[in-house]
Amino acid sequence: MSEKIFLCSICNINSGTCLEDCKFCSQSVRYKADIERYKQKDMELIKKEAINARDNGALGFCLVTADKGLNDKTLDFVCRVAKEVQSVAPELRLIACNGTASVEQLLVLKEAGIKAYNHNLETSEAFYPKICTTHPWSERYETCQNVNKAGLVLISGGIFGLGESQEDRESMLASLASLNPTSVPINFYHHNEALELEPNSLTVDEAFSLIELTRKRLPNAQRIMVAGGRELMFGERQNEIFEHGANSIVIGNYLTTSGRAMNKDLDMIKSLNLEVATKVH
Repeated sequence: MSEKIFLCSICNINSGTCLEDCKFCSQSVRYKADIERYKQKDMELIKKEAINARDNGALGFCLVTADKGLNDKTLDFVCRVAKEVQSVAPELRLIACNGTASVEQLLVLKEAGIKAYNHNLETSEAFYPKICTTHPWSERYETCQNVNKAGLVLISGGIFGLGESQEDRESMLASLASLNPTSVPINFYHHNEALELEPNSLTVDEAFSLIELTRKRLPNAQRIMVAGGRELMFGERQNEIFEHGANSIVIGNYLTTSGRAMNKDLDMIKSLNLEVATKVH
């Protein structure tokens, strides 16, 4: 495989303050998960994380907030963060992940230097009410449409292992294909004892087959990214994900769970005779 691997890093700039009831998410205040919670991360710390991500080969840097969607205060903070990060690491491609967003709000982010917006469908429209009741799946789909209308790069994927059926997975992938995302993050549910869902029952081989299925159903996507739950799901077999259609990973920590040391992922890529992407196509 000669394809270069696109690396992305996540920066949780507002943590654990969400009022929604998504059953897979430890950032909901409803479940009282033992996680770090804060309204706004210190700007100097954000810039330090951005520099570290860049220095470890990340091209994408995603600014995540834990709320249902954008409001004026959050929008202003994300824009300020975007400008500060650009001042210290202009090489990074800035991504925002801030929940429900209108075209107007997305255009403000675009003006501030945000290049892409991540909003996952999570699962199928039919299964969604079983994992979230405080907002509809249609709202998620509409935000993705708004991203396309605003002329930002759309990043949209979902989570496997929530208790959904194979039919649900096919349905979600069909919905994603209709939105034509540039990048598709695949997450594997990482169980937290505070959450109501059952632990992820997928086997490693089933997970590999789901990466292959995602690539097959979204042939136009430039990147199939294995994101949350990678270390837990694949363990010592993480290096095999690239054989099954993935060409992008998240390096470093996730929103409320720790990833492995960035240098270990770089060593893994090098050991496979793969290269880290140095520019966005």
